[in-house]
Amino acid sequence: MSKKILFVGAGAIGSYLGAFLSRAGHDVTLIDPWAEQVETVRRQGIAVTGPHDPFTARPKIVHLHEAQRLPRDFDVAFVAMKVYDTSWATLLALRHIGPGGVIVASQNCWPDPIAASVAGAGRCLGLVMSKIGVALWTPGQVERGMEKGAGKGHDVFRVGEHDGRVTPRAQEIAEILSVVDGSQVTGNLWGERWSKLCANSMGNPVQAMSGLGSVEIASSEVGRAITIHLAGESARVGLALGYTVPKFNGETAERWADSARRETWQALDTMLTPRSAGGRNWRASMAQDVAKGRPTEIDYMNGHVVAQGREKGVATPVCAAAVAVVREIDQGVRKQAPENIGEVLARAAV
Repeated sequence: MSKKILFVGAGAIGSYLGAFLSRAGHDVTLIDPWAEQVETVRRQGIAVTGPHDPFTARPKIVHLHEAQRLPRDFDVAFVAMKVYDTSWATLLALRHIGPGGVIVASQNCWPDPIAASVAGAGRCLGLVMSKIGVALWTPGQVERGMEKGAGKGHDVFRVGEHDGRVTPRAQEIAEILSVVDGSQVTGNLWGERWSKLCANSMGNPVQAMSGLGSVEIASSEVGRAITIHLAGESARVGLALGYTVPKFNGETAERWADSARRETWQALDTMLTPRSAGGRNWRASMAQDVAKGRPTEIDYMNGHVVAQGREKGVATPVCAAAVAVVREIDQGVRKQAPENIGEVLARAAV
């Protein structure tokens, strides 16, 4: 059945999901502060490319300053802004959903407690997206860089209640998203969220600080070294917090957490080393932020790992050094450069 769906945020993920859901027959409206994006989509729609047939969708879209004119009867509102914008974006979504409407936090990092503090957990769902890498470099053109998961034993979308219940509304959102890729309801939102946080924390800051793409980093010994350190620290913190952390980036959380052991390190290094030349040299979301001159999510990504590690007495020196270096890039006192990888490892003394 067609739903009335609002996206607060028409960046990469908002445009990608919004385009698919609009094509599927839902009544989709997007809100975004990027004026050029809004005007381009109004004029020519959203052109979508990726590991599927290309298509163009024409959802409704409004400027942020026009949002007050929207009705207050949406069935679902996806919050798809950067995580540091979660509070105000959730408040805006809350104003426009109907009495039985639900707000879906569809972001990286740890947005769900922020959304719940604004709207209440009873109005919120979490959405974790794994292996969907999307980018929007040009207004009105969104691309997906990773292969589709459906039919290959991997579900991209995991929809979850904050209390772990499997509810009809969570099942409904999962069904809606199944037109995009594999989708399921999870009773382990926090473990799934930490798994994605680990995957982001081991890759995003390295690309952001270095300017290198995924293949270039994996092809470098020092690139693989910082990747393993960041993954190991993030995994150890998640396990110390008591989360059941699903496998991420090719290995279990327990295996990444064991990376301090020489034999495990060597096995992980071998796994990360590209087997052949070529491959998609993808730029992750934080690298896209640096390229566009936007603030990064580093304080909410590796910064969250550091803060939680401190609470549990788990050392996170490489994450802490990565946070410091990316902050310097955010502040304009450090240039993005491959040498920053070595700087992080030197500061962490590993």
